[in-house]
Amino acid sequence: MLLAFDVGNSNIVLGVFEDGKMITNWRLETDNNKSADEYGMIIGQLFRYENLDITKVEDVIISTVVPSVLYTLQHLSMKYFHRKAIVIGPGIKTGLVVKYDNPKQVGADRIVNAVAAHAKYGGNIIVIDLGTATTFCAVTDKAEYIGGTIAPGLKISSEALFEKTSKLPKVELEEPGHVICRNTITSMQSGLVYGHMGMVEFIVKKMKAELREFCGDPDAEVKVIATGGLAAMIANGAHCIDYVDKLLTLEGLEIIYNKNKKTRKQDSTPCRRTTDVN
Repeated sequence: MLLAFDVGNSNIVLGVFEDGKMITNWRLETDNNKSADEYGMIIGQLFRYENLDITKVEDVIISTVVPSVLYTLQHLSMKYFHRKAIVIGPGIKTGLVVKYDNPKQVGADRIVNAVAAHAKYGGNIIVIDLGTATTFCAVTDKAEYIGGTIAPGLKISSEALFEKTSKLPKVELEEPGHVICRNTITSMQSGLVYGHMGMVEFIVKKMKAELREFCGDPDAEVKVIATGGLAAMIANGAHCIDYVDKLLTLEGLEIIYNKNKKTRKQDSTPCRRTTDVN
């Protein structure tokens, strides 16, 4: 089995793969203060709940945008799975040609999403990840990652309204159903949710035009894939989104693992297992 970690600013999403298929996934809160042993205990409990044998985990792969958590998960991988985890970064084969000015500046999650979307949907694509930040990535049908846009996510915007104003409360992120609102709560929900939908529509429209210009084909089809915890809600009103794929990043990690496992077998031998996760 392969254990994949997608580490975001708010959540860690874990996926377990066996024989090329995802058999389960879980979502944990990202906590910089948790130790490798604490995460190990949680993961052990999750495996037992699903009646999975944790000793069958043969390898670990990590994508993270939170450097402070990376060391903890690397230590966890060595202590409990006796493997040096694959970490998405320089030197890892992805199959993408990254056209960024400095490829090292592209977030690991954006690369993994692009790999998965290109493999699953093909053609020219725009990938939107609606997480703590909202990111947009453009990829050509030739697997060229040509760049994108980063915007504040819905949660960040909501927290900023609450923290930077004296009278505005915290609100649940949900559609109020209308934009002419008669109370503060629904007024804030309307501005946050529908404003984000409008931003997505506008950026996708501009990005499609620039992607077609880059490809030299003004009529090229461009597919739009959304992922992340808020993708389904935003897709309800942002009609530019063609597909919602919440597990895109985990699937991308499994694809990248398969591109690197031959080299890994040559360079890395698992240690003898002496530790169980209680």
